Amino acid sequence: MNTLTLGKSSLQIPRIGLGGAPFGREIDEKTSRGILDYAFDHGVTLIDTAEAYGGGNARLARRRTYNLEDVREVSDEMHSSERIIGSWLRARDCRNQVILCTKFNSGGRREQVKKALQGSLERLQTDHVDIYMLHCWFKDVPIEETFEALTREVQAGRIRTIGCSNFTAAQLQETQRVATENGFTRIDSIQPSFSLADAEARKQLLPYCHEQEIATLTYSPLAAGFLTGKYRPGGDIPKGTRFDVAPAHADVYLNERNFRIVQQLRQLSAEVGQSMIRLALAWVFQHPGVSTMLVGAREQTHLDNALETMRNPIPEEWIGWMNAWLADTR
Repeated sequence: MNTLTLGKSSLQIPRIGLGGAPFGREIDEKTSRGILDYAFDHGVTLIDTAEAYGGGNARLARRRTYNLEDVREVSDEMHSSERIIGSWLRARDCRNQVILCTKFNSGGRREQVKKALQGSLERLQTDHVDIYMLHCWFKDVPIEETFEALTREVQAGRIRTIGCSNFTAAQLQETQRVATENGFTRIDSIQPSFSLADAEARKQLLPYCHEQEIATLTYSPLAAGFLTGKYRPGGDIPKGTRFDVAPAHADVYLNERNFRIVQQLRQLSAEVGQSMIRLALAWVFQHPGVSTMLVGAREQTHLDNALETMRNPIPEEWIGWMNAWLADTR
């Protein structure tokens, strides 16, 4: 497995990481453990999760956002992803061989940060996390307060590095400024969504991260499955898919421009004899601003696709063709 340094820290991370969002939400615990074993045995030792990942969390979010009261998850357990990963780490006895990342979104106040971290540590059955991320920007809390609390946890040894997810370039710049001016621990990594269907990060965020030596752990390289071609304009959402379990994904990706990109991807796939999945993953993985590509696998073949992308790059000419699609702003 190819590795690189996480920001300015001493951590070495693999170029492929395993996303834990499906655990307990789209796949049950037994299947999740099988995916974790398969990833670990193939050198995928970066495991990403969050306090918000769980079957119960998804069901609650769907009820609050869409007023839908039904069952689409494999469990109704809150925080199921962290719990499953923690149970697997204990059984496999491999904590020191894993880079563990989790995220919090339950509030940025001092007491909220401490409570969220303690809950994650208990579920993950560990005394520290390697990367602890803000899952969102807390607009009602001064960033100084949040980072003072995080810095204290770094000093106490419960966090090794700090990161953030879903920040804009402006929010990341402001956070780094505050950290520098106050002597707080800096951000060493960020998780942006990045795919052919959501390429906004390449305009400002990825260049800034390269300049500041911030590692980019991009997620949703297939746009939550949209770039596989399984969705059709005006068609029904297939049951059990990511868009069915978490409808907010449909709100992000289902639009005319993205369906046009899928059609272009389908045509290129036929012309060059490579799958749409392989092409879409390669576009992300071979982007010079991407440090690590996170893959939310529900079956072993999803990881195999990512590993094959790492081992066998596609021609830069093909990447150029795909870049040209993004210039069409119709």
